[in-house]
Amino acid sequence: MKLGYAWALGATAACTLAGLMLGTWLEPVNIAMLYLLAVVLVALRGGRGPVVAASVLNIAAYNFFFVPPRGTFHVDDPQYLVTFAMMLAVGLIVSWLTETVRARAQAQADLAIQAETERIRNALLSSISHDLRTPLAVIAGASSSLAEGGERIAPPERAALAQSIFRESQAMSELVAKVLQMTRLESGGLTLERDWCSISEIAASVVRRLKPRLADHLVMVDMPGDLPLARVDGALIEQALGNLLENAARHTPPRTLVRLRAHVHANELVVSVEDFGPGLPEGDLESLFEKFRHGGRGGVGLGLAICRAIVALHGGRIWAERLPGVGTAFRFSLPLEAPPEMPAEALAR
Repeated sequence: MKLGYAWALGATAACTLAGLMLGTWLEPVNIAMLYLLAVVLVALRGGRGPVVAASVLNIAAYNFFFVPPRGTFHVDDPQYLVTFAMMLAVGLIVSWLTETVRARAQAQADLAIQAETERIRNALLSSISHDLRTPLAVIAGASSSLAEGGERIAPPERAALAQSIFRESQAMSELVAKVLQMTRLESGGLTLERDWCSISEIAASVVRRLKPRLADHLVMVDMPGDLPLARVDGALIEQALGNLLENAARHTPPRTLVRLRAHVHANELVVSVEDFGPGLPEGDLESLFEKFRHGGRGGVGLGLAICRAIVALHGGRIWAERLPGVGTAFRFSLPLEAPPEMPAEALAR
């Protein structure tokens, strides 16, 4: 609001200066149009108060500098009073129209936000209910068999039922963890704990941790020995890389080659997870990273969205590519910084 009053004062001063400079060529009635234009401009940028202020200031300046007798606020010709009233009326009308348009635009924006929120809520409920239905059915069936069969079930079968309950409950726990982490990432409740890390060591840690899930695939790690250190949150980058590897393993047939690579390009560290499976269906590849968008690959649609959020926190970017012939590559880049200098005592050892 204070800015609107500043606009009113500035517009009055500008119009007065322009009128004094053009006074030898323009009649007083034409100079009034300059002030009227100033009122309209203030009405477009400010509220009703600044418009009234601009109208009063313009009327006073116009009257003092351009209406005979000049140098006074006395008006000999009553027609100028009509001019003053028109200035004020035009300003109020334009202000009212501007506020109406703004209110309608805000209402439309609010409706759009509500619609998007409702869409996300419905997608969340649909995705989670779909992804929970199968593990809940398995857990219910296995636990029911254990409860009803008891000792009549052979030990190997009991062990298999218990293992299925554990496996499906673990899947449910991971799903809930992804939803919670996505919420933290979007709300800004996650703080990066950066440190100088080796992407090769992060990759080796991820592959070791996911060894059971990657057991049916051929995993190749191609990391040059001279890769520079990256100043990142190692735990988050490990999770992003793990999500990409799990995504590749989940959506490709057994014995498919999954290759993990990294290289430096244009002061960025580019990490790639490439699979040589059936590839992605036709469509916008960028939509794969949206929440609750499965992109033809199933799942709740949060793993890749979490990857994008983590990479964005580090100032990088993530994208997907279709490999020539067959296969898919998911790549993300991390900006490289100059590593800190080693202390003199450390170099002397």
